[in-house]
Amino acid sequence: MNISLKQLACAGVVSLAAIGTGANAQAWPNKPITWIVGGAAGGPTDAVARNVAQQVSVKLGQSIVIENIGGAGGTIASTKVARAKPDGYTFLVGHVGYVAAAPSLYTKLEYNPVKDFDAIFRIPDIPGVVVVNANSPYKTLAEMLAYARQNPGKLNFGDAGVGSMSNLVAAMLASRSGTKITAVSYKGNGPAMLDVIGGTIDGMIDPVNTVLPQVRNGKVRAIAVTSRTGVPQLPGVPPVADLLPGFEGTVWFGIYGPKGTPKPVIEKMHAAYLEAMKDPAFTQKLQEQGMQLLPEAAYAPAAFDAFTESEVRKYQAVIKDANIQPQ
Repeated sequence: MNISLKQLACAGVVSLAAIGTGANAQAWPNKPITWIVGGAAGGPTDAVARNVAQQVSVKLGQSIVIENIGGAGGTIASTKVARAKPDGYTFLVGHVGYVAAAPSLYTKLEYNPVKDFDAIFRIPDIPGVVVVNANSPYKTLAEMLAYARQNPGKLNFGDAGVGSMSNLVAAMLASRSGTKITAVSYKGNGPAMLDVIGGTIDGMIDPVNTVLPQVRNGKVRAIAVTSRTGVPQLPGVPPVADLLPGFEGTVWFGIYGPKGTPKPVIEKMHAAYLEAMKDPAFTQKLQEQGMQLLPEAAYAPAAFDAFTESEVRKYQAVIKDANIQPQ
């Protein structure tokens, strides 16, 4: 067989390219990695990101730098990562708000959360807690929803603003239970909670990590949690799913890379995260912060990809049913 010099040269280039790709994957990470958070330093997503990054960086043997890019509900940060070079050095710390809900809340979103990212791993969720005033007549979720069915629109629920997770999960609760709950929007969950404590409004849904002190001090009563199962921080408080099967509305997080992130990089970062999750001191800290640990299979890239897609569909339906107009 006759092989020209040109063919040999081309074969050499292909061979060297393949070797180079393998070498780069094996060498990764050889410089600091950036995790971009769609919110300000000191916020809830930032706190989660820094806690997890500290542990994963140790397992990878390389530093992880947190970059905070606020504005437009986290969509500016998401756009930056979607457009970044998929070289394994830029990642998004995803949040349910700017990953799952954003496509239905914004008319001109510059990224598609399903098509423009590769899921790396999911972080444990923060369940919401359905709370009412300490002197409320509602001792259970069933009692509260029975009143709402008999008195459409008379049950008032506070939230952190239209499109916030407290707003959307309450809308999902109303839709799934066949009730009409009047939304009372505030500039943040804090002012809404003050009005629940004061009895101005009937209740709200607040993340377990921020509502725990109010529950333990007897200022509000927890009647349900929005995760599929109960949470250890609130023993005896049943999940909404006991009454409305399949109901789930948690604040969730996860790490995403730009589409095309090398598979060896995805596998190595996921493996580092699983190693970190074997540390009981670390997982205990997560639980103390109100996070609910998940089965190990739920943290995997493929499972997180599928979960992301399902959450985008879920919040599309919630926002449509609630007649929330995109911006």
